Amino acid sequence: MLSQNRYRLFMTTGIALGILAALAALALGRFSLSLAQTATVLISPFADNADITAAMKSVVFNVRLPRVLLALAAGAGLASAGAAFQALFSNPLATPDTLGVATGSAFGAVLGILLGADGFGIQIASLIMGLAAVALVYGISSVRSKTSILMLILSGLVIAAFFSALIALVKYVADPQDELPAVTFWLMGSMTGATLKSLALGLPFILVGAFVLYLLRWRLNALSLPADEAKSLGINLAQLRFAVIVSCTMISAAVVSMCGLIGWVGLLIPHFVRLVVGSSNERVVPASFVYGALFVLLCDTAARSATQMEIPVCILTAILGAPVFLILLRRSAVARL
Repeated sequence: MLSQNRYRLFMTTGIALGILAALAALALGRFSLSLAQTATVLISPFADNADITAAMKSVVFNVRLPRVLLALAAGAGLASAGAAFQALFSNPLATPDTLGVATGSAFGAVLGILLGADGFGIQIASLIMGLAAVALVYGISSVRSKTSILMLILSGLVIAAFFSALIALVKYVADPQDELPAVTFWLMGSMTGATLKSLALGLPFILVGAFVLYLLRWRLNALSLPADEAKSLGINLAQLRFAVIVSCTMISAAVVSMCGLIGWVGLLIPHFVRLVVGSSNERVVPASFVYGALFVLLCDTAARSATQMEIPVCILTAILGAPVFLILLRRSAVARL
């Protein structure tokens, strides 16, 4: 485990890289700006500058800033939710979609597209269906007012498969000329549609969920303890599990509603962080916030800047995430020998 000073250095480095990456993301694009120009535009509401044009302000504040904020929030939220679920289920392969929230949210969004809803309506439908999916999982897994981890996981798998089938049905009946391409592109995950309005609806869910996980980070280590031992420490495991599930559900549903399905973040980043800072969740959760945000921001910036046509961000997260995850697995296996 890292010493306290090295842990602080690791966190400070991640935050500094995140700030630099955000400035670079605001500057890069077809309408390119220098870092100095970008910084001047950002402070222009407080100190006007004659060299800053209306076009510069529009590109930074209306187009790129909402996208950067969404990438940071999505990365931080998905990574922290992945870390919390891995602690909750004592399973290193657990992800934010373990209980079917992502597939439920995706079904709500594609159903909204099929029904011709606007962007705001699609986002609301996605949020509602994501929350409903986990409520359904929790209701099915509850037997005599008690819920076991095994029943939660199995119920989540069944509900995720059910909503995946409904998504396939929507794609089957969608108009192949207009609706099907929109559904397919949305399912690939993209930050293209980020606006201040969409952030105003989804961002509070991510912030509240992430804040609760941050407050509970000390107690997440107790999830691996037997119920009697946790009770002797004054920890109610049932209430703690419920709080974690609700927080992760809010985060995952909000992310999917704003930018579609983005994989690997909740699986890869917690593993990377544990390899550096150790297995204690009091360090893993905050570090996952920082490096999850950095990872998604870098992937999204590369997705829109690498080629003339934008690459769906989930493709880049998978291309980068799969080999890096295998390397981390090898390193952790070697460390155990």
